[in-house]
Amino acid sequence: MIWRLQMTHEIDTHIMTVGKAKIDNPAIGPYVDDTPVPFYLDAEHGGEDVKGLEDTPIYIEQAGPREHVYYDPGKTKAAIVTCGGLCPGLNDVIRAVVLESYYGYGVRSILGIRYGLEGFIPKYHHDIMELTPRNVSEIHTFGGTILGSSRGPQNPEEIVDALERMNVNMLYIIGGDGTMKAASAIQEEIFRRQLHTSVIGIPKTIDNDINFVPKSFGFDTAVDVATSSLRCAHTEAIGAPYGVGLVKLMGRESGFIAAQATLSLNIVNFVLVPEVPFKLEGEGGLLPALEERLRNRSHAVIVAAEGAGQDLLTASGKTDASGNRVLGDIGIFLQKAIKNYFSTKDMNVTVKYIDPSYIVRSVPANTNDRVYCGLLGRNAVHAAMAGKTNMVVARLLDRFVHLPLQLVTRRRRQIDIKSNYWRSVIATTGQRLA
Repeated sequence: MIWRLQMTHEIDTHIMTVGKAKIDNPAIGPYVDDTPVPFYLDAEHGGEDVKGLEDTPIYIEQAGPREHVYYDPGKTKAAIVTCGGLCPGLNDVIRAVVLESYYGYGVRSILGIRYGLEGFIPKYHHDIMELTPRNVSEIHTFGGTILGSSRGPQNPEEIVDALERMNVNMLYIIGGDGTMKAASAIQEEIFRRQLHTSVIGIPKTIDNDINFVPKSFGFDTAVDVATSSLRCAHTEAIGAPYGVGLVKLMGRESGFIAAQATLSLNIVNFVLVPEVPFKLEGEGGLLPALEERLRNRSHAVIVAAEGAGQDLLTASGKTDASGNRVLGDIGIFLQKAIKNYFSTKDMNVTVKYIDPSYIVRSVPANTNDRVYCGLLGRNAVHAAMAGKTNMVVARLLDRFVHLPLQLVTRRRRQIDIKSNYWRSVIATTGQRLA
């Protein structure tokens, strides 16, 4: 279905299948059908695609088991691959896919592809892991992914060659924006060869920047861990006269972790995100505002998302293995700028800088994310077994739904700075920056 919203936007919500599902579903119901249901979305949930069109319904297919499946479970082989940076909950998703496939549907052959998309490419010589309920039973207690991961593009033709050699019927690909684009390229090659292989994406990023996915798994855990760093920064700041606690948080070019952590504690005085430019000096500048705060209250806490203030830094012009631009270090930059500014003042300022980046992404999932990952994994299996393809499983307005890959890869999600959400963040800090 392509919904033309006020003749200004087109949102394609049609979910493709590899063929007609004719086999009775061995999994326990209740079953759902393919009739799309209406969603009224605001910019927070649908991003730029629905901005200003909140009164127009968008019809989206619900996730869940179908009455009939396409694949014969006893003759089906699945593969799972994790790509990109680490994220809390990866092992939980793997475990959920394996358990639902094995016990819910009777699929006995489930392959774990090692080290991301490299695992499909012969020249890397990565082994394949057989995944069973026994060897995934406890993996949710550990951070990271038992399959390993990697960044960087790989040739879709070689990947599909590998899928054919292994007789894989369905591929679960877990990753962020770049990974979903890779999944789309793999799907195109599958279409070109006219193969009956399902490709199901499970969106993953602690940055929370996937289009049409209001909250990706791992985000809650990342915020939990980030708040621990904020508490430490606050303790350090109040422990010295004119103390400044400075924390840099992950998020790339979206400031969701920084904003959410700020909301959670009410101890942050300045939050800097990529969506809102700021200046250092002059009227409305960060440094004069920080000086005023220190003279009035003798301490301050600053949270900076890693993509904030990039216009103040010298651009390297480089990109990483995933094609993302390499960001300058805003944390080190601010630390030096604060020290230089106050060196000319009659204030002995102490700056404690904390960067918890790899701690944030490497820990096991918390309870909320664990439940979320389990539901994502199980619904991914329901979709694949029904023959769905070229799609991701996501939670939208507390419902699990199917979204086309092309929709979630249209753009990166960012904070809407005109939203009530961002207004609440600013109200929490009390900052007044130009």
